[in-house]
Amino acid sequence: MAAPARNGAGAAARLRVGERGLLVERRGRWARRLALPRDTPRVQVEEIQRSRLLAAAAAVIDEVGYEQASVARITDRARVSRRTFYELFGNREECLVALLDEVSGRVQGELAAAGLGGLAWRERVRGGLWVILSFLDGEPVLARICVVHALHGGPEALERRERLLASLVGVLDEGRLEGARGGECTLVTAEGLVGGAFGVVYARLRSGDRRPLKGLLDELMGMIALQYLGASAARREQRRAAPAPRPAVHAGRVPVGSEKDPLDEVDMRLTYRTARVLQCIAEQPGASNRGVAESAGVTDPGQISKLLGRLERLGLTVNTGGGHLSGEPNAWELTPLGGQVARRLSALTIDRTEASRAASPGAHNTTTTEGPCCPSRTPGGDN
Repeated sequence: MAAPARNGAGAAARLRVGERGLLVERRGRWARRLALPRDTPRVQVEEIQRSRLLAAAAAVIDEVGYEQASVARITDRARVSRRTFYELFGNREECLVALLDEVSGRVQGELAAAGLGGLAWRERVRGGLWVILSFLDGEPVLARICVVHALHGGPEALERRERLLASLVGVLDEGRLEGARGGECTLVTAEGLVGGAFGVVYARLRSGDRRPLKGLLDELMGMIALQYLGASAARREQRRAAPAPRPAVHAGRVPVGSEKDPLDEVDMRLTYRTARVLQCIAEQPGASNRGVAESAGVTDPGQISKLLGRLERLGLTVNTGGGHLSGEPNAWELTPLGGQVARRLSALTIDRTEASRAASPGAHNTTTTEGPCCPSRTPGGDN
């Protein structure tokens, strides 16, 4: 009679554990719906992993094409597990769409920074075209992803492309209000012009032509002006000087192409614990093993010792203390590379937090029981 009782108790215990896991899962879903602050270290690591996956996806797609860019290739390039990939993206298509959305957001930021609002239609078109061509020149990998490789994506990726082209058509179609010549045009005129310009850029990128795309500005503007404003305006557009260059908008950008991501120089997977240790050392230079462990929430002395040793071998930290040989405690500081990595972690969190708060005003005032040093621990998470 004793055995059934024990089995029953075990089943009840397992049920309670399962219920706790379900509550944690539900809590996570509600936190995402409520747009809670994205500034806890665990979420910071998630954003870094997402950034690395997007950068890896861009590099792999550009090298082998979208059809051959498997999840395995992307995760190997990013040094992130497949499990982490599927926690962030439902499939490869979703990853490509996220990459396209990131690029679209950056282009929108560049256009907003150009201050084109309030200008006459022709100046807005010329200025916007210059911004877009300049961006594509500055980010050749992302240019090929969006213009060439995205055509081989699935329905959602193609829908993003159609949405972008439709927005450009809408801007050009405003040219029908520019006098009698423009009034003779139709929506098909704008669609044909956008399709033609896209085809020219596609051919350049597809063939590997290294000439700057900005060099197309005068010809493309002449083609547009001819339809809406007449031959004289088209000739004037072809003789105009190029606009002055503007500094790029860097916030939230995916580190691909010419940009060097310091995380690529670290031959290890980034975990929550590792990020916390680096942050604690950045905030408390010269901290001992015990000081780092207490700040990072690591209770096992052997574990913190192994982790600090590994970070030292990777060139991220240096021990400036006397250590065991002199009987003095260790004193940990970040190396220049370690400082770059720590700043990269902070920059990603700041960008994402500001974007989240801008999208959900007042969400950052939500009260939670979690803080930077006491994150929630979900079953199976990378603690």
